[in-house]
Amino acid sequence: MHRDLSSNDLTGRIPEQLFSVPTFNFTGNRLTCGSSLQQPCVSGSTVPVSTKKSKLRVVTPVASCAAFILLSLGAIFAYRSCYAHKIKHDVFLDVPGEDECKISFGQVRRFTWHELQLATDEFSESNIIGQGGFGKVYRGVLPNGTKVAVKRLSDYHNPGGEAAFQREVQLISVAVHKNLLRLIGFCTTFNERILVYPFMQNLSVAYRLRDLKPGERGLDWPTRRKVAFGAAHGLEYLHEHCNPKIIHRDLKAANILLDDDFEPVLGDFGLAKLLDTKLTHVTTQVRGTMGHIAPEYLSTGKSSEKTDVFGYGITLLELVTGQRAIDFSRLEEEEDVLLLDHIRKLQREKRLDAIVDRNLKTFDAKEVETIVQVALLCTQSSPEDRPKMAEVVSMLQGEGLAERWVEWERLEEVRNQHFSLLSHQFAWADESTHDQEAIQLSKAR
Repeated sequence: MHRDLSSNDLTGRIPEQLFSVPTFNFTGNRLTCGSSLQQPCVSGSTVPVSTKKSKLRVVTPVASCAAFILLSLGAIFAYRSCYAHKIKHDVFLDVPGEDECKISFGQVRRFTWHELQLATDEFSESNIIGQGGFGKVYRGVLPNGTKVAVKRLSDYHNPGGEAAFQREVQLISVAVHKNLLRLIGFCTTFNERILVYPFMQNLSVAYRLRDLKPGERGLDWPTRRKVAFGAAHGLEYLHEHCNPKIIHRDLKAANILLDDDFEPVLGDFGLAKLLDTKLTHVTTQVRGTMGHIAPEYLSTGKSSEKTDVFGYGITLLELVTGQRAIDFSRLEEEEDVLLLDHIRKLQREKRLDAIVDRNLKTFDAKEVETIVQVALLCTQSSPEDRPKMAEVVSMLQGEGLAERWVEWERLEEVRNQHFSLLSHQFAWADESTHDQEAIQLSKAR
C-alpha cells in the first residue's frame, strides 16, 4: 500500500498508525513524524521504513570512520609539512601550521629559519655588526619591531647534536643577571645553530675605546669604572651562582656590550661550552683571543674559572689604557707587544701616567692604581695565585687588596731576580761561546 500526502500544506503530528504503511510521501507539508521519529517531515521518502532504518544504522558508522580518516590524514600532512620546512631551510617556504613547530624554554623562544632570514634581510652582509671566532653577528628586526642581534655560529661540527645543544641553551637561558646578556631565542637546522639576543645600541666596550666615529661618545673614567665592576659581578655570578658553573673562555672588551644606559653586559658567555661536542673540561680546540688567553689554557687546553680571571685582568688593562691586548706597533718604540708585559714594565718604573689612556681627560689616580693592581693580581702566570671573582669584587672595593698586593710585589721581586740571573747566565754563555769561536779562529790562522 502507498500513501501520497505530498504538497497539501498539512500541519500537526502524523498518527503512528500510518507508519504501518510500507511506503509514504509527506513532502510539501509541515508535519511531525510522531514519537518514533521526533523531527519534522521536511523531505519526502518513498522508501520502506524498515529499509530506511537499516541504512541509517550503516551510514552513521561509515560517516564517522570517514571523518576520522580525514582528520588523521590532515594531522599527518601537517606534521610532514612542518618537518619538511625544518629540513629545507635554505628557501622561503610558506608552510601551513608552521607556528606549531615552535617550542620555548621559559622565556627563550625557538625561531624558524624563515623568521631569521626575514629579520636580517637574508643575512645580508650589510647587516653584519661584528664577527669573531664564534661566528658573525647580524643586526635584525622582528615583525613586532624588536631590534635583535643574530649570532650565526660558524663552526658547529655536530649536526646530530640538536638535543644536546638545546639542553645547553636551557642552561644558559636560566643565567639571568643584570650584567649578563639575555638570550631571546635560538634556531636549529640540520647544520646550523643560531642564537638571538637583544640589540645593544651602544655596541661594545672595545668599539667605544678604539673604533669611535667622529661625534660619537667615548668612555669617561666613571663609565670605565662601572664596566670594571659590572663585568666582575657578571663573572662572579657565572662562577659562583650557576649550577653547573659557566666558564666564559673569551672575556675581552669586545665581548662586553653596553646597553642604553652604558651598563655593561657580558656577551658570548657559555658559547665555548655550546660548541664543544665532548662533555669534558678539555676542549677540542682552544677558544679565545690571543693576548687574553691564560697560559695554562693555551698550553694544555684545560680551562677553569681561573682562565676567566686571567681574561678579566687583561680586560681591566684594556679599560685603563684603551689599548689592545696585542699591539705590534709597540715594536717600533722597542716596547713589548703584549699589553700585559708592557704594563708590568711601566708599573715597575712607577710610571702610572704613561699607563692611562691619553683620551681620558680626567681620572681618579687612586682608582686607576686600584684597578691596575687588581689586573696584575688576576694575570699571574700560575692559576693558583690568581684570586677568585668573589675576591676580585671585594678588592675592587678596597677590601683585602693591600695584603695581596704586598705579597704580589714580594713574588714579583723574586721573579725579577730569577729572570735577571737567567739573563746574565745566557749573556755569559753567549760571550763564552763567542770567545771560544775567536780562539778557534785564531788557532786556525
